[in-house]
Amino acid sequence: MKKIIQIARLELSLLFYSPIAWLMLLILFVQMSMGFTPRLPDLARGAGLSALTDKLFINPEYFGVLSGILDKLYLYIPLITMGIISRETSSGSIKLLYSSPVKLSQVIYGKFLAMMVYNLMIIAVICLFILVGAIYIPNFDYPHIFVALLAIYLMLNTFAAIGIFVSSLTNYQAVAAISTFVVLAFMNYIGRIGQGIDFIRDLTHSLSMPDRTARMMSGLLNSRDVIYYLVISGMFLALTITKLELERVSKTVLQQVMRYTLIVLVGLTITYVSSRQQMIGYYDATATKQNTISKNTQEILKKMGDEPVEMTEYINGLEDSYNQAKPNQRIADIARWEPYLRFKPNIKLNWVYYYDSIPGITAQLKQQNFTFSHYVMFMSNLNKLDLRKFLTPAEIKEQINLEGENARVVMQLKYKGKTTFLRTFSPDSYFWPKEAETGAALKRLIVNAPKIVFATDGYQRSMNKIGDRDYKTLANTKLSRGSMVNQGFDVDSVSLENAEIPAGIAALVIADPKVAFSTRAMTKIQKYIDQGGNLMLAGEAGKQSVINPLLDSLGVKMLKGTLVQESKDFSNDLVTPNLAAAAAAMTPELQPYYLRKWVVSMPGAAALAYNPEGSFTAHPLLMTNPESSWLKNGKLVLDSAAAVFNAKAGDQKGSFPTALMLTRNREHKEQRIMVSGDADFLSNAELSRMNMQTMNSGFALGIFKWFAYGEFPIDTSRPDPKDNVTTLTKISTKILQIIYYGVIPGVFFLLGLVILIRRKRK
Repeated sequence: MKKIIQIARLELSLLFYSPIAWLMLLILFVQMSMGFTPRLPDLARGAGLSALTDKLFINPEYFGVLSGILDKLYLYIPLITMGIISRETSSGSIKLLYSSPVKLSQVIYGKFLAMMVYNLMIIAVICLFILVGAIYIPNFDYPHIFVALLAIYLMLNTFAAIGIFVSSLTNYQAVAAISTFVVLAFMNYIGRIGQGIDFIRDLTHSLSMPDRTARMMSGLLNSRDVIYYLVISGMFLALTITKLELERVSKTVLQQVMRYTLIVLVGLTITYVSSRQQMIGYYDATATKQNTISKNTQEILKKMGDEPVEMTEYINGLEDSYNQAKPNQRIADIARWEPYLRFKPNIKLNWVYYYDSIPGITAQLKQQNFTFSHYVMFMSNLNKLDLRKFLTPAEIKEQINLEGENARVVMQLKYKGKTTFLRTFSPDSYFWPKEAETGAALKRLIVNAPKIVFATDGYQRSMNKIGDRDYKTLANTKLSRGSMVNQGFDVDSVSLENAEIPAGIAALVIADPKVAFSTRAMTKIQKYIDQGGNLMLAGEAGKQSVINPLLDSLGVKMLKGTLVQESKDFSNDLVTPNLAAAAAAMTPELQPYYLRKWVVSMPGAAALAYNPEGSFTAHPLLMTNPESSWLKNGKLVLDSAAAVFNAKAGDQKGSFPTALMLTRNREHKEQRIMVSGDADFLSNAELSRMNMQTMNSGFALGIFKWFAYGEFPIDTSRPDPKDNVTTLTKISTKILQIIYYGVIPGVFFLLGLVILIRRKRK
C-alpha cells in the first residue's frame, strides 16, 4: 500500500505541475458558475420557493446545476488521463517499471488513486456551489446532495479507469485523449441505441452510465448501480494490468484472448447478478422519500404475500397512444414499475402489441370509401410497423376482451385469478398512471371494490352522459385520472321504481330528482336508510318540494329560496362556500384545502338547516361567506340586473351550510349520509371549470372516500418539503456574484500560475 501511495503522490505532482489540470478545474468552475449564478437574483426575490434543494441542484426540469453539468463531465477526464500510461511508453520509462521491484498492479493502482484524488478536487469545485445552498437554505436536504455527489464521483472514477486503459493502448497522448473521448461518448450515448429491439435494448441500457448516475442523483442510492460502477472500474483496471503484463511475457493469441475474455465475463456476471431485483438494496436519501412508494402502497404489496402479480400491457399500433408505448420506450416503462418491484420483486411484466379498430373510425372510413384493411396498411406505413409482430383483431379478441377501453394503451393486472385494468389518460399532463391509480388497481385485487350506485329515476343526473350537468367525468370517464373507476371504485345505476337497491353497496347517490318519487320508491329508500345504508342526497334550489320529503326522516331541511353571492365576474347565483372543519375531519386529505381556504363552486345552490337533536349527528361540510352572500327569498331573476339584498322581501344574511354530513351507529357500523343543497358541484362542467380555482374534484373524491371508510382512493400523499425558504438577499446576491464571477476564478488562475512559475524555476 505504501508503494501505491508513493506512486499516487508522484503522479499528482506531475499532474499539477502541468497547466492542464488547473485549466480543467477552472473551466469546470466557470461553466457551472454561468449556469448557477444568474439564478440567484430570482431566488432572492422569492421566485419558486419550494423544494429548493432539488430544484436548484438536481432537477433537470428546473435546470439544476448538478444535472446540467452531468452530461459534460466526460469531456474533462480524457485530457487528464491521456498521458497517464502513454507518457511512460513514449518516453521509455515503462521499461524501468518492468524491471523495478514494483508490481505492475501497484503502478496502475497508484495512478488510479491519483485520479481518484483529482476527481475529489472536481467534487470540491462542485461543492463550492452547494455551499451556497447549505448557507442560505434552511432545512437544506444534505442526504440527497451527498448521494448525488457520490453518484458523480463514482462515474468520474469509472471514466478515469477507462481513460487509463485507453492510455495504455497507444504511445501518443493526443491519440489516447481522442480515443478516450470516443469511448466515453459511446458510453454516454449508447443507451439510446437499438431501443426498439429487445436484446440490444437491454444490452445497451446496461452499458449506459449517465442513466445510472441520474437515477442516483434523484436521491435513490441503490446497490445495483454502485456495484456496476465499481465493477466497471475494476474491470478496466484489470484489463490495463493484463495489457502491460502481456507485453513483457510471451503468450499465444488464444491465451491472451482467454484472459481478456475471463476478465470481461467475471465483470459482466457480477453486474448481472447484482442487478437481479431480489439482490438490489435501496436507500432513499430525499427528505420527503419522493423515490419511494407511500406506506399505504407498501402495505398493499405486503398483503399480497409471495403470490406473483402479472402485469400485461396491451398496445394498439393504430391508436395515437402507441407513440407513448413503443418498444423503444420499454426501459422507461420498466422504470415506472421499479418502485413497486422494490417491495414485490415477483411482479411479472409483459407487453402485447396488436392492431384493431378505433372507436369512431369505422364511420369515418365508410364516409371516405376506405376499408379497414386499407386503413391498417396506411397506419402501418405511417408508424413503420412490422405487422408480423402484432396480433390481429381476431387473435387479440381470443386473448382478452378490451371492449370499452377505447383501443388505447391499457394494462391488465392479474393476481390469484382476479383481474383489473390500469389505464392511461388523455388529455393529461402525464400520460401514465401515477401511484394513486396503480395502488388502487393493486388493492382491487385483494379486496372487494366499493360500489357506488346512482339512482336513475326522476330525470336525475346520469353517470354515463357527457352533458354539462351530468356526472360522467366524476364517475365513469376511463380517460380521466380522477374518475372514480380509476380510483378503485365500481359504479352502477339502479331504477328505484323498477328494481331493488343492491345489497352491500358503499353508497346510493340520489342527485337532483326533478319529480317526486312514488310511494314504492320512497319505501325502498326509507328501508335502505333504516338498514344503515350510506346515502348521498343532492338537491337543487327550486326543487325543495321534491327533495324535502326525502330529508324529513334525516332531520334536515332544504330552505326556501336561493343562495346568492356578490361578484364582479360571475353570475350572482354562483356561490363558492369554504370547507368547514368537519370536512377536514371527514377525510384527512381535505385538511390542506381547509387550511388554505379553498372553495367549492356551486351554481344555483339552496341553503340547508338541520335538527341538532335528531337521530343523526350532523355537521356542516361547506359554509357560505356571510359578508358576500345571502339567502334570497322568492324567485331569483338574473337577466336584468344584479341581485341586491332586500331584508323587507325576506332575504337573510348569514353563513349558511350548503352541504352536511350525517352519522349514526347502525348495524354495527357508522352509517354515513351526505346532503347537499346543490347537485351541480359534481357535474362535468364544474369539475372542468377553468376560470376559477376550485377544489370540486378533490371534495368529491373526499366524500366517496368517506363512504368507502377510507379504503379508496389510496392516500399516496407525502409530507411537504421543508426547504421552501431562503435567507438570500439582494446584497448577499451581489456579493456572491462578485465571488463566483471574479474572486474564485482568479484564485484558481493565480494558484496555477504560481505553481507553473515555481516549476520553471526548478
